[in-house]
Amino acid sequence: METSGTELLIKIAGSAALLLWGARMARTGMVRSFGADIRNFLVKSTTNRFIAALMGLGAATMLQSSTAVALLTTSFASAGLLTASAGLAIMLGADLGSALIAQFFSLNIKGLWPLFMFAGYILHSIFEHRSLKGKQSGRILMGLGLIFLSLSVLSSAGEVLRQSQIIAEILAAMGNEPLIAILVAAVLTWVAHSSLAVLLLISVLATGGVLDHGFLAFYLVLGINAGAAWPAFTLTLSEPPAARQIALGNLFFRIVGVILAAYLSSRWMPFLAAWDMEAGQKLIFLHIGFNALLLVIFITSIEGMARLTASLVPADTKAEDEWTPRYLDPSAQEVPTIALTMVARETLRMVDVVEIMLQRSMDALKNNDATLCDETHALDYRVDVLYEAIKFYVTDLTRAELEKEEGRRAFEVISFTTNLENAGDVIDRSLLGTISKKIKTRRDFSEEGFAELEEMYDYLRETVHLASNVFMERTVENARALLERKKQFREIEKKSTDRHHARLRSGETKTIETSAYHLDILRDFKRINSHFASVAYPILEAAGELRDSRLK
Repeated sequence: METSGTELLIKIAGSAALLLWGARMARTGMVRSFGADIRNFLVKSTTNRFIAALMGLGAATMLQSSTAVALLTTSFASAGLLTASAGLAIMLGADLGSALIAQFFSLNIKGLWPLFMFAGYILHSIFEHRSLKGKQSGRILMGLGLIFLSLSVLSSAGEVLRQSQIIAEILAAMGNEPLIAILVAAVLTWVAHSSLAVLLLISVLATGGVLDHGFLAFYLVLGINAGAAWPAFTLTLSEPPAARQIALGNLFFRIVGVILAAYLSSRWMPFLAAWDMEAGQKLIFLHIGFNALLLVIFITSIEGMARLTASLVPADTKAEDEWTPRYLDPSAQEVPTIALTMVARETLRMVDVVEIMLQRSMDALKNNDATLCDETHALDYRVDVLYEAIKFYVTDLTRAELEKEEGRRAFEVISFTTNLENAGDVIDRSLLGTISKKIKTRRDFSEEGFAELEEMYDYLRETVHLASNVFMERTVENARALLERKKQFREIEKKSTDRHHARLRSGETKTIETSAYHLDILRDFKRINSHFASVAYPILEAAGELRDSRLK
């Protein structure tokens, strides 16, 4: 039965989508299994440019994507863990590593896709609730199976395409316009965010004789290399200058390489075309050779490129807002364990702001400083900014498939940051209001009354520090101690209230004048203490340490 043009185009589009999805599936499986190890490996192995390039090559071979390595590298640079020259060396190695992995997919094993799919499904099912790496190994195999399946379908479609007169005329016209061919392949690579997938697609079509129009296939490979650096460049446009410098430098390397290769095409293309080799294999060899030459030629000039990009993308001299989000790296979301670690660091900054609000509130109370009250009010906005940023970051993270422990940690983060935001609101809307009223009325606490408030404040600060420790270390022992402090706080608050009422009955003037302020501050301290102590509940609940009810 003859296939219509429409059916053929749908078949090719579907196969290309399957190829991209399979590549993504294999890459995310590798990232979730070994992403943290790869990141640590890259940071620790960049003291030498050649070692850095080798590490980039290995990372891209494992992740099957130079773009993924670029995002990891630029995130390190943003955090100050990598210099621009080390990042550029990593990227030169990563580009070659991504090219080398194409050789594996060019092997004549496409017919084994059912075996990859079956083995992957078995592994994923067996280890779904037992082992993260076992489960993700299954995901990797299924991704490889999808890639080989899509290549098999594309091979059969290529045979039909080769017989199409219309397609032949379009490709022949493109073969006479090298610049258009390069631009088309570059745009396609940028849109797909995968030079590997586009290269495999073109390789299969070339093997099927579809691209047998002059040197068209060679120009398409140059276009793939021109477009391969654009995804990382565009994805880092909103990142700090250190990240953009690396992405821009890598883009320069590739563009210069493509221009030189196109300029010298009359010398090497006929020589390569005469080789007795399968058409698709020639393209893969060209891709590998091009990136190997980039590495050899530019590895010695990375310092000069680093200086050039630093002049084009200078460091931001504007003073950075001390309390804007600092650790919420979007590229880290592909490795949930690392992303959650970054979120935890940002959450501790949120704790710092609330603690500063609490400390300044107490200073304003002690010194009757209305100006300090106003300055402390402004800090609540910082708490809200951090809270919103953390909330949306974790929400984006939970849209991906998370392991059970990762999902639990994400819930702990949201729960704790929500309580921190509420604690900030208590300080801003209630505690500072009470302090401001007390300052305006020029009333003074009795010595005993103020000493009790200071005791409660000191106890509350210890709760803040213990809560931070519980949040980071998540030990059941400390979580139990934190809840025990909540119980003790209630007892201290009750004793303070009883002593306050005793002073009222004795007719002490200062106590009578400040009674409402004293009780309101005690109430707010208790509420703030409860919000911080709440971090213990998810940990104790997961450990089976909580009863369903406190009722006897």
